[in-house]
Amino acid sequence: MAIKPTACLALADGTVFYGQGFGAPGEVVAELVFNTAMTGYQEIMTDPSYASQIVTFTFPHIGNTGVTPEDDEAPDPVASGIVVRWDPTQPSNWRAAGELAEWMERRGRIGIGAIDTRRLTRAIRQQGAPHVVLSYNPDGQFDIEAMIARARGWKGLVGLDLAKDVSCAQSYHWTEGAWEWGKGFGTSPEAKPFKVVALDYGAKRNILRSLVANGADVTVLPATATAEEVLAHNPEGVFLSNGPGDPAATGEYAVPMIQELLARDVPIFGICLGHQMLALALGAKTIKMNHGHHGANHPVKDIESGKVEITSMNHGFAVDSQTLPEGVLETHVSLFDGSNCGIRVQDKPVFSVQYHPEAAPGPQDSLYLFQRFADSMRERRG
Repeated sequence: MAIKPTACLALADGTVFYGQGFGAPGEVVAELVFNTAMTGYQEIMTDPSYASQIVTFTFPHIGNTGVTPEDDEAPDPVASGIVVRWDPTQPSNWRAAGELAEWMERRGRIGIGAIDTRRLTRAIRQQGAPHVVLSYNPDGQFDIEAMIARARGWKGLVGLDLAKDVSCAQSYHWTEGAWEWGKGFGTSPEAKPFKVVALDYGAKRNILRSLVANGADVTVLPATATAEEVLAHNPEGVFLSNGPGDPAATGEYAVPMIQELLARDVPIFGICLGHQMLALALGAKTIKMNHGHHGANHPVKDIESGKVEITSMNHGFAVDSQTLPEGVLETHVSLFDGSNCGIRVQDKPVFSVQYHPEAAPGPQDSLYLFQRFADSMRERRG
């Protein structure tokens, strides 16, 4: 006897996938992306960069490490939902404090299992990240025509500023450092930590921890903070965080602020959306990618050293390297498709990368970038 579906995923092109729902019943419209990471689903779900997106996991065993409050990258899940091959597995991990399905139900997020994620991933690669509606109804009743119409009517991420939605409402001080086995979260190793202002476009906690671990005393400001508000803290360095949405839309208010900071010659380090914000402020342009980069196994080449790093990525927009102005050097490129993954300003302590060196989840090949930022502030101290 066939099991009655309790959830379905409707794509804007009319394709429908039926499966088994878990988490919180409901319905949501979003952009669908796939992520190739083998672990770190909790960090991915709580990464603010996934706002208005549903994540398809290509790895089938989602749920096997459970969930723990230590791995939340934001106070609550931000991704709209998840799609998995099999129903979430039971956790087998000494750090687990709960199960994924129960965690999602408490946090109001929808999941769908028993889906052919390989077929779905091929569809995303071929047609680009589609607009979809995900519905979970324990009774198994769905208005498919209405779902498809809603998916087709959704405007999508182009032109959408989501940084304001996920940013902090007011400034705060961050002192928690990197997690260590048997010790928990540490503090800054510097006797006199560097004063860093971090602009929160959707900052992940492990980025802030990585700044602290490399000698920073971090003050986090909302995405809409002005240059005057940033400079009022007398920062020795400014960090531009990751975040969701169209960088051009966020740039309407972020770019003028960054341009004022560039005129002050303060060290600046950007990651992900922060990388794109810096590029826009320097005069470059950004473009929407076909299906983006989402995973923990992306090879990136450091053009200047020839070194290849395996990195964690999560972005649907990219900096158009053909528009980089004179004096702005391309430092890193993706070995998957040649897209831009890093820039630096010639003769200035200003640089950024598209990928996530904080490794949450992912490899730690690029953690040295936080030390590079600290070194640039140390040199200014003399």
